[in-house]
Amino acid sequence: MPPILHVDGLRKRYHRGTLRRQVVFSLEADFTVAAPAIVGVMGPNGSGKTTLFELITGSNAPSAGRVLVGGQDIHGVRTDGRDRLAIHYHQSYQVRRYRAGRPDFLLERPGSDRPLVHLFDEPQFSAQDGYVGFMLAFFRRLRAAGRVVFICLHPTEPFHLDLMRQTCDRFLFVHRGSVTAHADWSALDGDPRFRDYLGQPV
Repeated sequence: MPPILHVDGLRKRYHRGTLRRQVVFSLEADFTVAAPAIVGVMGPNGSGKTTLFELITGSNAPSAGRVLVGGQDIHGVRTDGRDRLAIHYHQSYQVRRYRAGRPDFLLERPGSDRPLVHLFDEPQFSAQDGYVGFMLAFFRRLRAAGRVVFICLHPTEPFHLDLMRQTCDRFLFVHRGSVTAHADWSALDGDPRFRDYLGQPV
């Protein structure tokens, strides 16, 4: 049985200039989430977190590599069916739309009728509105149903770090276009770049 998500040698490069093209930003990722899990994603602004989510959901075309969801290359799936493999929710839970590439009649249909991977990009969490508990329970229900859940969060409040530590099974730290997988909070906390990101001494 294939892993739920396999990000295989994924690369995305942005260029400027026409005659003398220069790379202005590059993202690289290579990791696997074989079983249902809640994955925490953190990193500085502009490091590539949203770009990574767009590549995983097929709304942004990679420069190289593949994203396999349930064994199926999401960039080879019809654009109107990619949200049956992976779905990207941005901030106040709006669903990100897909960019058209090749005509859909040249692409294959999704092999799933419900999303296998759910990506929440900076969900709005407030300790005062009582919504946090509801969303955390929802994330856990998705995991129990066999899904992979990504939570990308900027820790703007102290409780955000507690939330990520207590909720997530594993972590990705994105820094200057480099995506590093950490098996647990201790491994993440031991990354000097993460401590520097939090503004804490190493």
